[in-house]
Amino acid sequence: MQRLNSLSMVSQTSLSLCLKAFKTLDGAAPWLALVFMRVLIGWEFLEAGLEKYNGENWFTDIQHRFPFPFNVIPPSISWEMATWFELIGGFALIIGIGTRFFAISLMILTVVATAAVHWPAEWMTLSDLAKGYAVTDKGYGNFKLPVIFLAMLIPLLFLGPGKMSVDALFQRFSRRLA
Repeated sequence: MQRLNSLSMVSQTSLSLCLKAFKTLDGAAPWLALVFMRVLIGWEFLEAGLEKYNGENWFTDIQHRFPFPFNVIPPSISWEMATWFELIGGFALIIGIGTRFFAISLMILTVVATAAVHWPAEWMTLSDLAKGYAVTDKGYGNFKLPVIFLAMLIPLLFLGPGKMSVDALFQRFSRRLA
């Protein structure tokens, strides 16, 4: 009987500690949760922009695969737009400024990139299409990373940058002025 009571006390103590830990996490979430996502996805876009900035324009070779209206924009302009949206947008997401604007902008960029580069050229069945959900292209496309990027941008579009951001700092400052 004594063993059951001590086991019960351990279970209650463990439960109490878990509940306190969850309450602490709930308090930290508005400050930290979106920061990690912003920094990770921002860094990915910043790196992609740096690769384009330091590389050569290969959009001319794939311009015909861009969806309308992007297929009528000259490849040099498309290249510059993609480069600068990835550079500026990636940096902006990292610090949390213009988060919703850059989230939707980078979502559009990602959809265009998926259609032009990552989507399989041909697929007949859903099974064929599912083979393209990969990081490397083995003849079936490779749209896994773009899908993950979109999934990370959606919460930033709907929730904004979180409390630890330049946007939130501006918002707090503007409330004081009002």
